[in-house]
Amino acid sequence: MNARLAHDPHFSRLHVMGAAVAGALPHLHCAAAGSTSTSSSSFFVPDIVRSSSAAFASCAARPGRHWPLRRGNDVTASRSLSWTVPAGRVGKQCAKCPTVCFAASVPTQIHDVVSEDEEDYIKAGGEELDLVQLQASKSCEQPKIAEKLQPLGSETLDLVVVGCGPAGMCLAAEAAKQGLNVGLVGPDLPFVNNYGVWTDEFAALDLEDCIEQTWRDSAMYIEEHSPIMIGRAYGRVSRTLLREELSRRCAEAGVRYLDSKVDRILEVNEDLNTVVCTSGRTVNSRLVTVASGAAAGRFLKYETGGPGVGVQTAYGIEVEVEHYPYNPDFMLFMDYRDYRSRDKGDISPEEIPTFLYAMPISSTRVFFEETCLAARPAMPFSLLRERLQERLEKMGIKVSHVHEEEWSYIPVGGSLPVTTQRQLGFGAAASMVHPATGYSLVRSLSEAPFYAAAIARALKSTGGKLGTSNSQEAAIEAWNVLWSGERKRQRAFFLFGLELILQLDTVGIKDFFVTFFRLPEWLWKGFLGSKLSSVDLIWFALATFVIAPNALRFQLVKHLIVHPSGAKLVQTYVGLVDAGTHSTKLTRV
Repeated sequence: MNARLAHDPHFSRLHVMGAAVAGALPHLHCAAAGSTSTSSSSFFVPDIVRSSSAAFASCAARPGRHWPLRRGNDVTASRSLSWTVPAGRVGKQCAKCPTVCFAASVPTQIHDVVSEDEEDYIKAGGEELDLVQLQASKSCEQPKIAEKLQPLGSETLDLVVVGCGPAGMCLAAEAAKQGLNVGLVGPDLPFVNNYGVWTDEFAALDLEDCIEQTWRDSAMYIEEHSPIMIGRAYGRVSRTLLREELSRRCAEAGVRYLDSKVDRILEVNEDLNTVVCTSGRTVNSRLVTVASGAAAGRFLKYETGGPGVGVQTAYGIEVEVEHYPYNPDFMLFMDYRDYRSRDKGDISPEEIPTFLYAMPISSTRVFFEETCLAARPAMPFSLLRERLQERLEKMGIKVSHVHEEEWSYIPVGGSLPVTTQRQLGFGAAASMVHPATGYSLVRSLSEAPFYAAAIARALKSTGGKLGTSNSQEAAIEAWNVLWSGERKRQRAFFLFGLELILQLDTVGIKDFFVTFFRLPEWLWKGFLGSKLSSVDLIWFALATFVIAPNALRFQLVKHLIVHPSGAKLVQTYVGLVDAGTHSTKLTRV
């Protein structure tokens, strides 16, 4: 889906353009623990780039990694990686390549978000780690946060928010509105995601002015040549306008800012934490919230024995084309049709399904993206690129110019954070990404005001003055609002859905989505937006079962009975598994 909405842009979203691709990436090298060789680790631009862009395509250097895709299985071996860029090869630009966004430099040693822990390794980028890390150094023309916010001083704060993505900035602003003395700490990096949102959800957040283009409806194709119209307007978010708006809200609320990476977080005593920055600065605070993306696990503790991490990957290009075969008035939410025109019996059940997602900017300029909704291990970008290339060629779509390339990497599922720990989390770092869809941007922005209010209540603050409860007690109270028993029941349901998606073949996934969008609108909208209660989700399951074809019904029943996620779902709902000792909910006020 358009799950590319939701991940922290500085750790998990991959979006490398023009000269950054040609100039920096071919010179990255990877050495994996236990490997017998060091191999060049670049990638190449798709062959669909023709004529005037041929020079751009010629900068490519490798055929891409093709590691085995095992449906529903975990990666078996943990890895420890160290990434380096050879001296003298940093930030060079190929003169033949179009400059869209240019990474002026790449760190000479990139290892700070990689852990020997398997889940951390996958969240950080796994086999695509080179692209994830290069993303962290890329620059685009956007106003600096430091130009909008006052610098952080030496005073002890109520709350430090680590991470300057949408989730972190929004939480910082909302916490400051609650009267807390708030500091925002993180690299001053631009937003680079191509965010797509349902316009009604962004309007509810008073962010409709950040939408740069709107389509009045969204279309999907499953088997037939006529589209299924979803009946919901869709919008493309301006990355620059969103960042400017969140910076404005932080400034107006009095958030102060420090441009630095965080090295570690220390618990000084029961009422004080110290954030130690790589710049040498230290910041003291009652509470610290980590909101720096799914790969920020080294700052937080997670439950053991949880479900394996799946990954949603997508390869996209924004291009000029000679013609666009779809209606440009509608956003193409997904096209699951087999572009090879094979019979159902000719499609291997082991083939991982992918779909085409497209935003028509005009009749000749389009953002195309080939997406794998979920796989374990992640579907390689090289395979997604090949599928997109073949799909466009089969459809007769000729690309005359590439404006931008995008690599989207979104970990889904995985373990919940430990809700008795001192440090807080938010956004992808707190496992708030929808396990079955990859959504999290709107959820994070929606829940920030209520989570901020919970933190303020927990600290018993008045006008920014420190209260009497210690930090550990306050953190537990805040955690139990973010991950209440109700939220854990909802997540168990979503994890069941994720594991089902991982098991479905191409025919099964098509049946599922035809059924999904035949449900009453309040059910499918609520599911996508994480707004259905645990009771609503039971109605969702029953309605799905009633209208599903027999083959999908069989899959649902089998999955519930046989797969461990089915047992965990039932146990969580009936209370045999601890779903949280508190039933505190995010109060909508």
